[in-house]
Amino acid sequence: MDEALRIARKEFTGFFASPAAFLFLGAFLAVTLFVFFWVETFFARNIADVRPLFQWMPVLLIFLVAALTMRAWSEERRAGTLETLLTSPVRPLQLVLGKFLAGVALVGVALLLTLPLPVTVALLGPLDWGPVIGGYVGALLLGAAYLAVGQFVSALTENQILAFILALFVCLALWGIGTEAFTGFFSDRVAAILLSLGTGSRFQSIARGVIDLRDLLYYLSLTAFFLLLSVGALRAKRWV
Repeated sequence: MDEALRIARKEFTGFFASPAAFLFLGAFLAVTLFVFFWVETFFARNIADVRPLFQWMPVLLIFLVAALTMRAWSEERRAGTLETLLTSPVRPLQLVLGKFLAGVALVGVALLLTLPLPVTVALLGPLDWGPVIGGYVGALLLGAAYLAVGQFVSALTENQILAFILALFVCLALWGIGTEAFTGFFSDRVAAILLSLGTGSRFQSIARGVIDLRDLLYYLSLTAFFLLLSVGALRAKRWV
């Protein structure tokens, strides 16, 4: 675990050595503010809540995480440093966990930048902090699951743009299968199954302030599954 934390610190500091870090985080914050105040017309609603923030969060996180993870392994392959990493004493699991923890920290920073929104709303009127806390917990879990997906996709290709597009596609698919627009085409029984599989529907449950153990296990299982796939992909490359 110490080795994974060392890698995480290196990845985290290395991310901010590039202007791209500030570009990604700035774009995420700008779009969040735009959606909150203009698309959802916060002031016109005259309600002291942050529902619009978490209503769009599953989709906004997809684009942020896809941008953060597209270089995770594809850049290592393109630069020719992946072979060096795979032949080092560090195990693939430690490498994957290190990059994953760095990504979680970055998502945490992005979410932290949105914290002034609920604070401002609380100053304007009475705010129920239960859904706010639930929303941030759900967003971090959702972001972690997306990070695991993005890292696995990045391990499959050395093309960053392709890694970005594939991560978008997979994450959007995981979110879309649980939306009403998609489940409406199926029977109630099938729709219930799709809702339980969708990342967005699980998130909306937590964002209402209802933290169910089943939802937590869902996100943790989804994250662990794709992290293990990433480890398997790296081990396969070690023997190629």
